[in-house]
Amino acid sequence: MSAHPMFPLGMTLLPGEPLSLQIFEPRYVQMVADCTADTGHNSFGVVLISRGRETGGGEERVDVGTLAQIEECSPRPDGRFHLSCVGTDRFRVRSWLPDDPYPQAEIELWPSTDPIAVPGALNPVIARLGQLAATLDRVRGIEVGDRLTEPLEAEEPLDAKVYGTAVRLGLGPADRQKILSAPGTPARIDALSQALDDLIAVIEFSGLPSD
Repeated sequence: MSAHPMFPLGMTLLPGEPLSLQIFEPRYVQMVADCTADTGHNSFGVVLISRGRETGGGEERVDVGTLAQIEECSPRPDGRFHLSCVGTDRFRVRSWLPDDPYPQAEIELWPSTDPIAVPGALNPVIARLGQLAATLDRVRGIEVGDRLTEPLEAEEPLDAKVYGTAVRLGLGPADRQKILSAPGTPARIDALSQALDDLIAVIEFSGLPSD
């Protein structure tokens, strides 16, 4: 385990997802300066705020997050920073340290248990994406064709496909956190499938005639 700078946000960052941030709070300006120093991590942990706000402190935080690797850091004349980052490794928080001056925690990386690709492992997701496409066409007149399933044909790990699908569909923080926190790939696929079921149900409900 190691101490790492942390940035609680009102969103769940997933591995492989780009993240753009405007840093203005003095404590996080200091965090960026520390991260980008020669002896810095050049990354920080992103965790979802379960209760509270991003500014001011005192928020409640979840204990599973994703490291954000800083790819570009642009200082502004007013002392702010613009960051371009990408989500990399999943981690678990083992203990929170004092916010001095910014949040820090003892974390351990939580690698994915991505098994050797099993034929048909993503069939439940593919079926639901097809159902989602049909529902969008029928209820909202939006034709997406095969655009929802085409990215799943890429040669990449199963977890990357699951995370990528969640990002492309713009799933909410709660669903994304369930996907990120799933202990292994099969559970992650189940979490995504449930999120898709819920999304389809919401779209179906929106198409019902009002009284």
